Amino acid sequence: MVKQKTITTEISLTGVGLHTGKEVKMTFKPAPVNNGFTFVRVDLEGHPIIEADANYVVNTQRGTNLEKLGVKIQTPEHVLAALIGCDLDNIIIELNASELPIMDGSSKYFVEALEKAGFEEQNAKRKVYVVKEVISFTDEASGSEILVMPSDHYCVTAMVDFGTKILGTQNANMKSIADFKTEIAESRTFSFLHELESLLENGLIKGGDLNNAIVYVDKEISEATMENLKVAFGKETINVKPNGILDNLTLHYPNEAARHKLLDVVGDLALIGTKIQGKVIANKPGHFVNTQFAKKMAKIIKIEQRNYVPVYDLNLEPLMDIHKIMAVLPHRPPFLLIDRIIEMSESHVVGMKNVTMNENFFVGHFPEAPVMPGVLIVEAMAQTGGILVLSTVPDPENYLTYFMKIDNVKFKHKVLPGDTLIFKCDLITPIRRGICHMQANAYANGKLVAEAELMAQIAKKQ
Repeated sequence: MVKQKTITTEISLTGVGLHTGKEVKMTFKPAPVNNGFTFVRVDLEGHPIIEADANYVVNTQRGTNLEKLGVKIQTPEHVLAALIGCDLDNIIIELNASELPIMDGSSKYFVEALEKAGFEEQNAKRKVYVVKEVISFTDEASGSEILVMPSDHYCVTAMVDFGTKILGTQNANMKSIADFKTEIAESRTFSFLHELESLLENGLIKGGDLNNAIVYVDKEISEATMENLKVAFGKETINVKPNGILDNLTLHYPNEAARHKLLDVVGDLALIGTKIQGKVIANKPGHFVNTQFAKKMAKIIKIEQRNYVPVYDLNLEPLMDIHKIMAVLPHRPPFLLIDRIIEMSESHVVGMKNVTMNENFFVGHFPEAPVMPGVLIVEAMAQTGGILVLSTVPDPENYLTYFMKIDNVKFKHKVLPGDTLIFKCDLITPIRRGICHMQANAYANGKLVAEAELMAQIAKKQ
């Protein structure tokens, strides 16, 4: 079991936003299990939270931009790439402005800060979506395409074709996430001169200079343009190197542009919200196609998770039969609602109930059309979870279990006489002081029939 990871302590960086030119302070903070990556605007009232979620993407011009309830996060892709590249799961990113600092245009300084903060494992299993078939998205307008295919690990290939003499076709590969720091992280963002002129004319890239963006000169520079560039970058002289790049920057790699496009793919796909086990191939990637693919993947994963039904061999000898269950749980018929415990670990438990016409509740619910009451399905899930929390004490027979909270209860399908119910309860947070907070699902006939977040506590008998 691969566990989730966060950082050990908080750490801050200060820089300017590429497009706004505003100074911003950004702080990485440890986050609890299942938090994912979340941004917090500490400069706004109420400190609103924006999750790193592809569904919040509102604009991909000159970067990826998120918006939730009017609150914006601009250009998060380089930071998100660093978080993925450091193999992290849960981080809070506090900001006192909308745009993240550009630094040198790469992920290098973010990776260094995260490593300085230190990494630590958390007591929860990492959620990974295993790709089983090819999934693709194509942008017909640009000819860009991204696909993911089955693989035994996460890897990315980016193929770019800029159609210019100065920067033609390039490829970049990241064979595993372990290569991100050494092969990808320091690859800087770039622009072509014709794009730069337009951006400057429209008052954009106010935080740009020759130290945080590679500028490829794809056209003749007029004297007027040269003077404008001197003013924009605050330099007395600007020259074009023999390799067609504006001066004072040296390429880290001949294919640095393709490596940066791969970096952007990694950052944008972090918006899926779930780690991927598969090989990503991106042809002419850009923020639009990246984020559209992320939205598609997130939707597919959500549907599969909703429809996923675990399979258990009910012919095998159970971990606990009804006699062992009654030795642990204080419940007794007719209110003992589980028949077997099939499996159990430190973080989950699986129980079972055969629903028969002889159940006492069918006498009145409903005599002519018997349906198992939803509240009793919830109670049965709680009893299954009670086995898990009672397993943490040496004398479970001396304890009672009590509900503390029930949230997000949903009933999907009716449970009828003859059904076999399977209950699976997974801890949301570790058990502390006899308190069990869990996600509980009930399945029957190959379908999810009910789900709920439950919190219960055990207390010693008086």
